[in-house]
Amino acid sequence: MTAETVTTPTPIHLGLRQAFSLFPTGVVAVCALDDDGNPIGIPVNSFTSVSLDPPLVGICVGRTSTTWPVLAGRARLGLSVLGADQGELCRSLASRGTSRFDGAAWQPSAYGAVMIEGAALWLDCELRSSFDGGDHEVVLLEVMNSEIFADVEPLVFHQSRFRELHPVA
Repeated sequence: MTAETVTTPTPIHLGLRQAFSLFPTGVVAVCALDDDGNPIGIPVNSFTSVSLDPPLVGICVGRTSTTWPVLAGRARLGLSVLGADQGELCRSLASRGTSRFDGAAWQPSAYGAVMIEGAALWLDCELRSSFDGGDHEVVLLEVMNSEIFADVEPLVFHQSRFRELHPVA
């Protein structure tokens, strides 16, 4: 079965969506400048470290995204691991509206990647490769530069809600 043949969620898809929501994830904003110098971006929660040598990370992007094809053509992509207080920004980035960055503090890198201020981690990346992942595209990115903000707690997505981490006593 290909992604094109699935038009409505079946009970197995709904069950898997609920099952997958039990795995807590961080939320990463994938952003760059468009041809006019404006920020464009999407949030993803399918993010993973892949390799230290070479430095690679992976994301999965839904095939229904209309923003990803534009981002995929950029020289560099900024990945920002969103901070615990950036849930509203995440919702804004996920919207279909044109004002996704209203009220957001961001800065561009020299190569056009966009980094979100207040994030826990910035990764400046180049697209390395991508391949079919069913209803998603699996994307490998090479990390060209990183900046860590250790004092920022990450935003956590679990059971379709934003959460915060709490230390175990």
